[in-house]
Amino acid sequence: MLHPTGNGVAFIGSGSARLTTALSNDDLSQIVETSDEWIATRTGIRQRHIAGPAESLQSLATAAARGAIAMAQLQPADIDLIVLATSTPDDLFGSACQIQAALGAQRAVAFDLTAACSGFVFATVTAAQFLRNGVYRNAVVIGADLLTRWVDWADRRTCVLFGDGAGAVVLQAAERDRLLGFELCSDGSMNDCLTLSYQGESQPLAGELTVQKGGFQPITMNGREVYRFAVNRVPEVLEKSLFHAGLATEEIDWLILHQANQRILDAVAKRLKLPPERVVSNMAKHGNTSAASIPLALDEWVRAGKIKSGDKIATSGFGAGLTWGAAIFEWG
Repeated sequence: MLHPTGNGVAFIGSGSARLTTALSNDDLSQIVETSDEWIATRTGIRQRHIAGPAESLQSLATAAARGAIAMAQLQPADIDLIVLATSTPDDLFGSACQIQAALGAQRAVAFDLTAACSGFVFATVTAAQFLRNGVYRNAVVIGADLLTRWVDWADRRTCVLFGDGAGAVVLQAAERDRLLGFELCSDGSMNDCLTLSYQGESQPLAGELTVQKGGFQPITMNGREVYRFAVNRVPEVLEKSLFHAGLATEEIDWLILHQANQRILDAVAKRLKLPPERVVSNMAKHGNTSAASIPLALDEWVRAGKIKSGDKIATSGFGAGLTWGAAIFEWG
């Protein structure tokens, strides 16, 4: 059904899940050979949250979506589209439909989108196209990941980085377009730099026929290559997005990057000549939450009254694939 409301999109609500269980750097030092100083100086992370036995990707994503819908002053029945950005669904076939049912958003079409740490930016741009062309009016975009499910807790290069989380935004069709510019990129030749890969073994099936049986292996990462990739590609994709938006860097009120490493945030801000007070960082409390990191940080700053209606926000996600992208939008 078409909704002839113009060809723009507005960002009108945010939400996030509240996890109570935190794993500090000192806690980690009892699991692997590390220390709070070693982790904090190299990453900026002090703790990360872990989903408990009673929590799931679906429950956390649903909580984040409920918060965003409430802030937007809508009801679940008003939602036409749900896009879930995740690499860690509860069901390999997808979790978006479970969220749709849990919300009671009976009218909404729901699907998963997998682009790892770039997922929220990719999902936001995807959802916006449905609103811009008049097919849907109200969309919920969720970024949620439970990466602690897939961490090798004996590998101190990766186990210190990742945490669980979920964040969401509500997008609404509008006369004036607040998605000001974007750029999305992929480079599969660098896929082996960051993986959560399937590994199978052949098992006899019948006669000479065999079948592959196996499972997914823990996260592996070439940290040096990922860092080099991020500090080179992220400023570039942000500059292209700003060009599409017709904006100069100094016109941006807030920079919200994927919360992977404080040194990456600092390097990108320095190249863009953005002062530290305009760079959003909450990784000290949450660690790297993959697709959840940008909407988590956005919701925290919105609810603290720091991000206000009319503020221009530059976001960029980057990670496995390798994928990276940026979106420039106006809040409210």
